[in-house]
Amino acid sequence: MSIVGFLIFTVAVLMTMVGKGGGNFYVVILAMANVPMHQAATTGQFILFTASVAGMVIFQKNKSVSWTLAVLIGSFTALSALGGGYFSHLFSGFLLKMIFAVMLLIAGAVMFIPISEKKDTDKETYFGIVNFKSGDERYNVNLWVALPVTVLTGFGSGMVGVSGGSFLVPLMVLACGVPMHTAVGTASALIAAIAFMGFTGHAVQGDFNPSWAVFLAFITIVGGIIGGKFALKAKPKHLKTLFAYTNWLAALFMIINALHTKGIIYSMFTSFSIG
Repeated sequence: MSIVGFLIFTVAVLMTMVGKGGGNFYVVILAMANVPMHQAATTGQFILFTASVAGMVIFQKNKSVSWTLAVLIGSFTALSALGGGYFSHLFSGFLLKMIFAVMLLIAGAVMFIPISEKKDTDKETYFGIVNFKSGDERYNVNLWVALPVTVLTGFGSGMVGVSGGSFLVPLMVLACGVPMHTAVGTASALIAAIAFMGFTGHAVQGDFNPSWAVFLAFITIVGGIIGGKFALKAKPKHLKTLFAYTNWLAALFMIINALHTKGIIYSMFTSFSIG
């Protein structure tokens, strides 16, 4: 329990800092601790919710959550994720994993695209351009760019069965021109909502085990608070770098898992041993 708690705490801090959630890491850690898969998924969603809420509270105190943008992006990603999930049966499990890995690689790479930190204080808008305000910051979002990218992000996330936390921050930073701290704070609010819905769906099936979940929820709340405070103190450049590296690490694990499931790694190892 102590080892699991330490790993969960580390993930909560790092993932809250970059606005990614980390639900996939939570489930893997719990599964490796011999928690039954259904309980691991339920507990993972529950502690993802608590960590995201804790981080969101810290970001909100700093006025780094754009609720209007959260509703806009959340609505379009949810609808497009429905379509992605519906059409996912057209792809094999191996191909879905590889698609997910490529999406992670791209989402990490785009964080290194230089974006001006200058805020647009012009309150005038025209058709397709919407002005948003978060705290003392004001910026214009080009819906002609943001909405198509949002739909594609939601569709891809729904297709591979993830909440989209790894793609929400790049979406807001690049397509919407949102400052990094605001993007991370807004992503925390979105992930909290998604995680709560996922947890509810699992819990009604009787897979909730409070003996694990309550203890780990306390740990993730502390981790979420610390991660949120670290994020607000960190420079946007450093947050983008951390985001990119964690995405690439997840992509590497996904590729290895896909190749292992397909038997390719075993074949390569066997051929190497024989040779």
